[in-house]
Amino acid sequence: MNDSPGWATPGSSPSEDRSGQDGQGSKGSGSEGGAGGTQPPAQPSDDPRWSAAQPPPGQWSNPGTGEPAPAQAPQPQQGPGWGSPGQQPGARGGPSYGSPYGGQYGNQYGPYGHPGAPWGPPPAAKPGVIPLRPLGLGEILDGAVSTMRSHWRSVLPITLVVAVIVQVFGVLVQKYVLADLDTYPRGDSTIDLSAGDIVGYIALTGATYLVQILGTILATAMLTMIFSRAILGQPSSVATAWRESRSQLPRLIGLTLLVGLALTVAVGVLIVPAFLFESLALAALTLLVLAPVIVWLGVALSLASPALMLEKSTVSKAIARSWKLVKGSWWRIFGITLLTGIITAIITGIIYYPLSMIGVFGFGNGLDSVMDGSASSSWGFLIFGGVALIIAQTITMPIQAGVTVLLYVDQRIRREALDLDLARAAGIDTATDPHPGAAPGHGG
Repeated sequence: MNDSPGWATPGSSPSEDRSGQDGQGSKGSGSEGGAGGTQPPAQPSDDPRWSAAQPPPGQWSNPGTGEPAPAQAPQPQQGPGWGSPGQQPGARGGPSYGSPYGGQYGNQYGPYGHPGAPWGPPPAAKPGVIPLRPLGLGEILDGAVSTMRSHWRSVLPITLVVAVIVQVFGVLVQKYVLADLDTYPRGDSTIDLSAGDIVGYIALTGATYLVQILGTILATAMLTMIFSRAILGQPSSVATAWRESRSQLPRLIGLTLLVGLALTVAVGVLIVPAFLFESLALAALTLLVLAPVIVWLGVALSLASPALMLEKSTVSKAIARSWKLVKGSWWRIFGITLLTGIITAIITGIIYYPLSMIGVFGFGNGLDSVMDGSASSSWGFLIFGGVALIIAQTITMPIQAGVTVLLYVDQRIRREALDLDLARAAGIDTATDPHPGAAPGHGG
Protein backbone atom coordinates (compact mmCIF):
# COMPACT_ATOMS: atom_id res chain seq x y z
CA MET A 1 0.00 0.00 0.00
CA ASN A 2 1.02 3.59 -0.63
CA ASP A 3 0.60 5.50 2.59
CA SER A 4 2.82 8.43 1.62
CA PRO A 5 1.48 11.87 2.58
CA GLY A 6 -0.62 13.50 -0.10
CA TRP A 7 -2.39 10.38 -1.34
CA ALA A 8 -5.40 8.51 -0.07
CA THR A 9 -4.71 4.83 0.48
CA PRO A 10 -6.12 2.72 -2.37
CA GLY A 11 -8.92 0.21 -1.79
CA SER A 12 -8.32 -3.12 -0.14
CA SER A 13 -5.96 -5.56 -1.82
CA PRO A 14 -7.59 -8.26 -4.00
CA SER A 15 -5.58 -10.86 -2.07
CA GLU A 16 -7.37 -9.71 1.08
CA ASP A 17 -10.77 -10.01 -0.60
CA ARG A 18 -10.02 -13.57 -1.68
CA SER A 19 -8.15 -14.74 1.41
CA GLY A 20 -11.17 -16.35 2.99
CA GLN A 21 -12.28 -18.14 -0.14
CA ASP A 22 -8.79 -19.36 -0.96
CA GLY A 23 -8.30 -20.55 2.57
CA GLN A 24 -11.50 -22.55 2.49
CA GLY A 25 -10.71 -24.03 -0.91
CA SER A 26 -7.29 -25.16 0.22
CA LYS A 27 -8.39 -26.85 3.39
CA GLY A 28 -8.00 -30.57 3.16
CA SER A 29 -6.72 -30.40 -0.37
CA GLY A 30 -3.76 -32.42 -1.35
CA SER A 31 -1.10 -31.58 -3.79
CA GLU A 32 0.41 -33.48 -6.56
CA GLY A 33 3.60 -33.48 -4.57
CA GLY A 34 2.15 -35.66 -1.82
CA ALA A 35 -0.42 -35.88 0.97
CA GLY A 36 -0.67 -33.01 3.41
CA GLY A 37 0.84 -30.54 0.96
CA THR A 38 -0.81 -27.36 -0.14
CA GLN A 39 -2.18 -26.68 -3.55
CA PRO A 40 -0.41 -23.81 -5.35
CA PRO A 41 -2.62 -20.73 -5.53
CA ALA A 42 -4.38 -20.19 -8.80
CA GLN A 43 -2.79 -17.56 -11.01
CA PRO A 44 -4.90 -14.48 -11.77
CA SER A 45 -4.96 -15.48 -15.45
CA ASP A 46 -6.70 -18.75 -14.49
CA ASP A 47 -9.58 -16.96 -12.79
CA PRO A 48 -12.02 -14.94 -14.94
CA ARG A 49 -12.69 -12.58 -12.03
CA TRP A 50 -9.10 -11.29 -12.09
CA SER A 51 -7.49 -8.98 -14.57
CA ALA A 52 -4.76 -10.46 -16.73
CA ALA A 53 -2.29 -7.68 -15.84
CA GLN A 54 -1.49 -7.56 -12.12
CA PRO A 55 1.11 -5.51 -10.22
CA PRO A 56 3.64 -7.28 -8.04
CA PRO A 57 2.19 -8.47 -4.72
CA GLY A 58 1.95 -5.77 -2.06
CA GLN A 59 2.71 -2.87 -4.45
CA TRP A 60 0.26 -0.35 -5.81
CA SER A 61 0.76 2.35 -8.36
CA ASN A 62 -0.23 6.00 -7.95
CA PRO A 63 -2.82 7.42 -10.33
CA GLY A 64 -1.36 9.07 -13.39
CA THR A 65 1.95 7.17 -13.40
CA GLY A 66 1.04 5.00 -16.34
CA GLU A 67 1.61 1.77 -14.39
CA PRO A 68 -1.13 -0.85 -14.38
CA ALA A 69 -3.61 -0.72 -11.53
CA PRO A 70 -5.94 -3.49 -10.30
CA ALA A 71 -9.22 -3.57 -12.17
CA GLN A 72 -11.23 -4.65 -9.12
CA ALA A 73 -9.84 -2.00 -6.79
CA PRO A 74 -9.76 1.39 -8.55
CA GLN A 75 -8.23 4.39 -6.84
CA PRO A 76 -11.04 6.20 -5.03
CA GLN A 77 -11.56 9.79 -6.11
CA GLN A 78 -11.73 12.33 -3.35
CA GLY A 79 -12.58 15.97 -3.51
CA PRO A 80 -10.24 18.75 -2.40
CA GLY A 81 -9.86 19.10 1.32
CA TRP A 82 -10.16 15.46 2.43
CA GLY A 83 -7.53 13.99 4.65
CA SER A 84 -5.98 10.58 4.89
CA PRO A 85 -8.01 7.43 5.71
CA GLY A 86 -9.24 7.51 9.27
CA GLN A 87 -8.90 11.29 9.37
CA GLN A 88 -12.22 12.89 10.13
CA PRO A 89 -12.97 15.46 7.39
CA GLY A 90 -12.32 18.93 8.68
CA ALA A 91 -10.75 17.69 11.90
CA ARG A 92 -8.15 19.91 13.47
CA GLY A 93 -4.65 18.91 14.38
CA GLY A 94 -4.28 16.33 11.62
CA PRO A 95 -1.07 15.52 9.82
CA SER A 96 0.48 17.65 7.15
CA TYR A 97 -0.25 16.54 3.61
CA GLY A 98 2.76 17.83 1.76
CA SER A 99 1.92 21.51 1.75
CA PRO A 100 4.70 24.04 2.29
CA TYR A 101 2.38 25.72 4.80
CA GLY A 102 2.26 22.64 7.10
CA GLY A 103 -0.30 21.81 9.74
CA GLN A 104 -3.90 21.17 8.85
CA TYR A 105 -3.63 23.47 5.87
CA GLY A 106 -1.66 20.93 3.86
CA ASN A 107 -2.88 19.91 0.48
CA GLN A 108 -3.61 16.19 0.42
CA TYR A 109 -2.42 16.12 -3.15
CA GLY A 110 1.02 17.42 -2.31
CA PRO A 111 2.55 20.70 -3.50
CA TYR A 112 1.58 20.10 -7.12
CA GLY A 113 -2.20 20.25 -6.84
CA HIS A 114 -4.71 17.48 -7.41
CA PRO A 115 -5.01 14.76 -10.08
CA GLY A 116 -6.11 16.28 -13.35
CA ALA A 117 -4.73 19.72 -12.43
CA PRO A 118 -1.14 19.03 -11.37
CA TRP A 119 0.16 22.60 -11.53
CA GLY A 120 -2.38 24.48 -9.43
CA PRO A 121 -3.97 24.30 -5.99
CA PRO A 122 -7.54 23.08 -5.52
CA PRO A 123 -10.03 25.94 -5.62
CA ALA A 124 -10.80 27.56 -2.28
CA ALA A 125 -14.12 28.94 -1.16
CA LYS A 126 -14.40 32.67 -1.74
CA PRO A 127 -17.56 34.07 -0.21
CA GLY A 128 -16.19 37.62 -0.20
CA VAL A 129 -13.13 39.58 -1.31
CA ILE A 130 -10.52 36.91 -0.48
CA PRO A 131 -10.29 33.13 -0.85
CA LEU A 132 -10.45 31.29 2.45
CA ARG A 133 -6.90 29.99 2.53
CA PRO A 134 -3.44 31.43 3.22
CA LEU A 135 -3.08 34.58 1.14
CA GLY A 136 -0.38 35.79 -1.19
CA LEU A 137 0.82 39.37 -1.51
CA GLY A 138 -1.29 40.05 -4.58
CA GLU A 139 -4.41 38.65 -2.93
CA ILE A 140 -3.94 40.87 0.14
CA LEU A 141 -3.56 44.02 -1.97
CA ASP A 142 -6.38 42.97 -4.27
CA GLY A 143 -8.63 42.26 -1.28
CA ALA A 144 -8.04 45.75 0.10
CA VAL A 145 -8.75 47.42 -3.26
CA SER A 146 -11.73 45.14 -3.99
CA THR A 147 -13.33 46.03 -0.66
CA MET A 148 -12.91 49.73 -1.35
CA ARG A 149 -14.43 49.26 -4.80
CA SER A 150 -17.34 46.97 -3.90
CA HIS A 151 -18.18 48.66 -0.57
CA TRP A 152 -17.47 52.23 -1.59
CA ARG A 153 -20.78 53.50 -0.19
CA SER A 154 -19.52 52.57 3.27
CA VAL A 155 -15.78 53.11 2.89
CA LEU A 156 -15.54 56.45 1.11
CA PRO A 157 -17.88 58.45 3.40
CA ILE A 158 -15.86 57.41 6.45
CA THR A 159 -12.46 58.25 5.01
CA LEU A 160 -13.73 61.41 3.28
CA VAL A 161 -15.24 62.87 6.46
CA VAL A 162 -12.14 62.06 8.52
CA ALA A 163 -9.80 63.49 5.87
CA VAL A 164 -11.84 66.71 5.58
CA ILE A 165 -11.87 67.27 9.35
CA VAL A 166 -8.15 66.62 9.69
CA GLN A 167 -7.13 68.82 6.76
CA VAL A 168 -9.43 71.72 7.59
CA PHE A 169 -8.03 71.81 11.12
CA GLY A 170 -4.47 71.61 9.78
CA VAL A 171 -5.02 74.39 7.23
CA LEU A 172 -6.52 76.75 9.82
CA VAL A 173 -3.69 76.12 12.27
CA GLN A 174 -1.08 76.60 9.55
CA LYS A 175 -2.66 79.83 8.27
CA TYR A 176 -3.62 81.65 11.45
CA VAL A 177 -1.23 80.31 14.09
CA LEU A 178 1.95 78.74 12.77
CA ALA A 179 2.45 81.40 10.10
CA ASP A 180 2.91 84.01 12.86
CA LEU A 181 5.76 82.06 14.45
CA ASP A 182 9.24 82.85 13.12
CA THR A 183 10.28 79.25 12.69
CA TYR A 184 12.05 79.85 9.39
CA PRO A 185 13.84 82.82 7.80
CA ARG A 186 11.85 85.12 5.56
CA GLY A 187 13.86 87.00 2.99
CA ASP A 188 16.87 88.63 4.66
CA SER A 189 15.53 88.09 8.18
CA THR A 190 17.03 85.64 10.60
CA ILE A 191 15.34 83.20 12.93
CA ASP A 192 14.68 84.70 16.36
CA LEU A 193 12.92 82.10 18.45
CA SER A 194 11.91 82.58 22.04
CA ALA A 195 11.04 79.83 24.50
CA GLY A 196 7.37 80.73 24.11
CA ASP A 197 7.58 80.35 20.33
CA ILE A 198 9.14 76.93 20.67
CA VAL A 199 6.54 75.74 23.20
CA GLY A 200 3.70 77.14 21.13
CA TYR A 201 4.99 75.57 17.95
CA ILE A 202 5.36 72.17 19.61
CA ALA A 203 1.91 72.41 21.22
CA LEU A 204 0.12 73.35 18.01
CA THR A 205 1.98 70.81 15.94
CA GLY A 206 1.17 68.18 18.55
CA ALA A 207 -2.50 69.19 18.51
CA THR A 208 -2.57 68.86 14.72
CA TYR A 209 -1.05 65.41 14.87
CA LEU A 210 -3.41 64.44 17.71
CA VAL A 211 -6.44 65.34 15.60
CA GLN A 212 -4.97 63.36 12.72
CA ILE A 213 -4.29 60.35 14.96
CA LEU A 214 -7.80 60.40 16.46
CA GLY A 215 -9.34 60.67 13.02
CA THR A 216 -7.24 57.80 11.77
CA ILE A 217 -8.23 55.69 14.78
CA LEU A 218 -11.92 56.35 14.13
CA ALA A 219 -11.58 55.47 10.47
CA THR A 220 -9.50 52.38 11.23
CA ALA A 221 -12.05 51.08 13.75
CA MET A 222 -14.99 51.42 11.36
CA LEU A 223 -13.05 50.17 8.32
CA THR A 224 -12.00 47.08 10.26
CA MET A 225 -15.65 46.13 10.70
CA ILE A 226 -16.38 46.77 7.04
CA PHE A 227 -13.48 44.57 5.98
CA SER A 228 -14.55 41.80 8.34
CA ARG A 229 -17.95 41.75 6.64
CA ALA A 230 -16.44 42.00 3.16
CA ILE A 231 -14.40 38.82 3.84
CA LEU A 232 -17.67 36.96 4.45
CA GLY A 233 -19.41 38.56 1.48
CA GLN A 234 -21.85 40.43 3.72
CA PRO A 235 -23.12 43.96 3.06
CA SER A 236 -22.12 46.82 5.32
CA SER A 237 -23.09 50.39 6.04
CA VAL A 238 -21.66 53.33 7.93
CA ALA A 239 -24.28 52.92 10.68
CA THR A 240 -23.49 49.23 11.07
CA ALA A 241 -19.75 49.86 11.16
CA TRP A 242 -20.21 52.53 13.84
CA ARG A 243 -22.51 50.34 15.93
CA GLU A 244 -20.08 47.41 15.82
CA SER A 245 -16.94 49.45 16.53
CA ARG A 246 -17.96 52.11 19.05
CA SER A 247 -17.70 49.83 22.09
CA GLN A 248 -14.01 49.20 21.34
CA LEU A 249 -13.09 52.77 20.36
CA PRO A 250 -11.88 53.83 23.84
CA ARG A 251 -9.63 50.78 24.02
CA LEU A 252 -8.31 51.41 20.52
CA ILE A 253 -7.50 55.00 21.44
CA GLY A 254 -5.78 53.77 24.59
CA LEU A 255 -3.81 51.19 22.60
CA THR A 256 -2.61 53.75 20.05
CA LEU A 257 -1.66 56.34 22.64
CA LEU A 258 0.03 53.74 24.83
CA VAL A 259 2.20 52.43 22.01
CA GLY A 260 3.01 55.94 20.79
CA LEU A 261 3.81 57.16 24.28
CA ALA A 262 6.04 54.15 25.01
CA LEU A 263 8.04 54.71 21.83
CA THR A 264 8.33 58.44 22.51
CA VAL A 265 9.52 57.91 26.07
CA ALA A 266 12.02 55.28 24.95
CA VAL A 267 13.47 57.59 22.33
CA GLY A 268 13.52 60.53 24.75
CA VAL A 269 15.29 58.63 27.51
CA LEU A 270 17.91 57.16 25.23
CA ILE A 271 18.66 60.42 23.48
CA VAL A 272 19.00 62.46 26.70
CA PRO A 273 22.74 61.69 27.02
CA ALA A 274 23.33 63.28 23.64
CA PHE A 275 21.75 66.53 24.84
CA LEU A 276 23.60 66.40 28.14
CA PHE A 277 26.93 66.07 26.37
CA GLU A 278 25.80 68.43 23.59
CA SER A 279 27.04 65.94 21.03
CA LEU A 280 25.35 65.90 17.65
CA ALA A 281 27.31 62.79 16.67
CA LEU A 282 26.06 60.92 19.75
CA ALA A 283 22.49 61.96 18.98
CA ALA A 284 22.82 60.71 15.41
CA LEU A 285 24.33 57.44 16.60
CA THR A 286 21.54 56.96 19.14
CA LEU A 287 18.87 57.50 16.52
CA LEU A 288 20.67 55.15 14.15
CA VAL A 289 20.58 52.42 16.79
CA LEU A 290 17.00 53.17 17.83
CA ALA A 291 15.54 53.17 14.32
CA PRO A 292 15.74 49.38 13.79
CA VAL A 293 14.34 48.76 17.29
CA ILE A 294 11.40 51.08 16.65
CA VAL A 295 10.68 49.45 13.29
CA TRP A 296 10.89 45.98 14.81
CA LEU A 297 8.47 46.89 17.61
CA GLY A 298 6.15 48.64 15.18
CA VAL A 299 5.84 45.52 13.02
CA ALA A 300 5.52 43.23 16.05
CA LEU A 301 2.57 45.31 17.30
CA SER A 302 1.04 46.06 13.89
CA LEU A 303 -1.74 43.47 14.25
CA ALA A 304 -2.85 44.64 17.68
CA SER A 305 -5.52 46.97 16.27
CA PRO A 306 -7.49 44.33 14.29
CA ALA A 307 -7.01 41.85 17.13
CA LEU A 308 -8.51 44.37 19.55
CA MET A 309 -11.46 45.18 17.31
CA LEU A 310 -12.34 41.74 15.94
CA GLU A 311 -11.68 39.71 19.08
CA LYS A 312 -13.24 42.29 21.41
CA SER A 313 -10.22 41.94 23.67
CA THR A 314 -8.43 44.26 26.05
CA VAL A 315 -5.36 46.35 25.25
CA SER A 316 -2.92 43.97 26.91
CA LYS A 317 -4.44 40.91 25.24
CA ALA A 318 -4.39 42.61 21.84
CA ILE A 319 -0.70 43.42 22.22
CA ALA A 320 0.03 39.81 23.22
CA ARG A 321 -2.02 38.49 20.29
CA SER A 322 -0.17 40.67 17.79
CA TRP A 323 3.17 39.59 19.23
CA LYS A 324 2.17 35.92 18.89
CA LEU A 325 0.76 36.22 15.36
CA VAL A 326 3.75 38.15 14.01
CA LYS A 327 6.30 35.80 15.59
CA GLY A 328 8.00 33.75 12.89
CA SER A 329 6.55 35.91 10.08
CA TRP A 330 8.14 39.26 10.93
CA TRP A 331 9.99 39.72 7.64
CA ARG A 332 6.95 38.81 5.56
CA ILE A 333 4.69 41.24 7.42
CA PHE A 334 7.40 43.91 7.35
CA GLY A 335 7.82 43.51 3.58
CA ILE A 336 4.09 43.70 2.84
CA THR A 337 3.65 46.67 5.19
CA LEU A 338 6.64 48.47 3.65
CA LEU A 339 5.39 47.85 0.12
CA THR A 340 1.95 49.14 1.09
CA GLY A 341 3.55 52.27 2.54
CA ILE A 342 5.53 52.84 -0.65
CA ILE A 343 2.42 52.40 -2.80
CA THR A 344 0.35 54.82 -0.71
CA ALA A 345 3.23 57.33 -0.62
CA ILE A 346 3.47 57.23 -4.42
CA ILE A 347 -0.29 57.73 -4.75
CA THR A 348 -0.15 60.66 -2.32
CA GLY A 349 2.78 62.24 -4.14
CA ILE A 350 1.11 61.90 -7.54
CA ILE A 351 -1.97 63.71 -6.24
CA TYR A 352 -0.40 66.21 -3.84
CA TYR A 353 2.57 67.76 -5.64
CA PRO A 354 0.85 68.78 -8.90
CA LEU A 355 -2.10 70.36 -7.07
CA SER A 356 0.08 72.16 -4.52
CA MET A 357 2.25 73.55 -7.32
CA ILE A 358 -0.89 74.79 -9.06
CA GLY A 359 -1.78 76.59 -5.84
CA VAL A 360 1.68 78.14 -5.53
CA PHE A 361 2.24 79.20 -9.12
CA GLY A 362 -1.37 79.80 -10.14
CA PHE A 363 -2.74 81.54 -7.02
CA GLY A 364 0.40 82.61 -5.17
CA ASN A 365 3.60 84.49 -5.77
CA GLY A 366 5.25 81.62 -7.56
CA LEU A 367 8.91 80.82 -7.10
CA ASP A 368 9.55 83.96 -5.04
CA SER A 369 7.16 82.77 -2.33
CA VAL A 370 8.91 79.42 -2.29
CA MET A 371 12.30 81.06 -1.87
CA ASP A 372 11.29 83.43 0.95
CA GLY A 373 9.23 80.79 2.76
CA SER A 374 5.85 82.52 2.46
CA ALA A 375 4.38 79.88 0.13
CA SER A 376 3.53 77.55 2.98
CA SER A 377 1.12 80.11 4.43
CA SER A 378 -0.48 81.33 1.19
CA TRP A 379 -4.13 80.48 0.62
CA GLY A 380 -3.43 79.02 -2.82
CA PHE A 381 -0.91 76.52 -1.47
CA LEU A 382 -2.97 75.66 1.62
CA ILE A 383 -6.28 75.15 -0.18
CA PHE A 384 -4.94 73.17 -3.14
CA GLY A 385 -2.60 71.21 -0.91
CA GLY A 386 -5.43 70.48 1.52
CA VAL A 387 -7.73 69.29 -1.27
CA ALA A 388 -4.97 67.07 -2.62
CA LEU A 389 -4.38 65.51 0.79
CA ILE A 390 -8.11 64.95 1.27
CA ILE A 391 -8.27 63.06 -2.03
CA ALA A 392 -5.11 61.12 -1.28
CA GLN A 393 -6.16 60.12 2.24
CA THR A 394 -9.61 59.12 1.06
CA ILE A 395 -7.95 56.64 -1.29
CA THR A 396 -4.97 55.46 0.73
CA MET A 397 -6.53 55.14 4.19
CA PRO A 398 -8.75 52.15 3.20
CA ILE A 399 -5.80 50.45 1.51
CA GLN A 400 -3.60 50.69 4.59
CA ALA A 401 -6.38 49.63 6.96
CA GLY A 402 -7.41 46.80 4.64
CA VAL A 403 -3.90 45.39 4.31
CA THR A 404 -3.53 45.35 8.10
CA VAL A 405 -6.84 43.55 8.60
CA LEU A 406 -6.09 41.01 5.86
CA LEU A 407 -2.62 40.36 7.27
CA TYR A 408 -4.27 39.61 10.60
CA VAL A 409 -6.78 37.26 8.97
CA ASP A 410 -4.03 35.61 6.90
CA GLN A 411 -1.90 34.93 9.97
CA ARG A 412 -4.85 33.42 11.82
CA ILE A 413 -5.68 31.21 8.83
CA ARG A 414 -2.11 29.96 8.72
CA ARG A 415 -1.84 29.35 12.46
CA GLU A 416 -5.35 28.76 13.81
CA ALA A 417 -7.52 27.38 10.97
CA LEU A 418 -9.60 30.53 10.87
CA ASP A 419 -10.66 29.62 7.33
CA LEU A 420 -12.97 26.93 8.73
CA ASP A 421 -14.61 29.37 11.12
CA LEU A 422 -14.95 31.97 8.36
CA ALA A 423 -16.52 29.40 6.06
CA ARG A 424 -19.10 28.49 8.67
CA ALA A 425 -19.77 32.17 9.38
CA ALA A 426 -20.28 32.74 5.64
CA GLY A 427 -22.83 29.90 5.51
CA ILE A 428 -20.66 27.40 3.66
CA ASP A 429 -21.55 23.80 4.49
CA THR A 430 -18.32 22.38 5.86
CA ALA A 431 -19.87 18.91 5.93
CA THR A 432 -19.85 18.76 2.14
CA ASP A 433 -16.81 21.02 1.75
CA PRO A 434 -14.90 20.15 4.93
CA HIS A 435 -11.73 22.07 4.16
CA PRO A 436 -12.56 25.17 2.10
CA GLY A 437 -9.12 26.60 2.54
CA ALA A 438 -6.56 25.10 0.19
CA ALA A 439 -2.93 26.10 0.27
CA PRO A 440 -1.98 28.47 -2.56
CA GLY A 441 0.97 28.16 -4.84
CA HIS A 442 4.34 29.62 -4.04
CA GLY A 443 3.26 33.21 -4.38
CA GLY A 444 3.24 35.72 -1.55
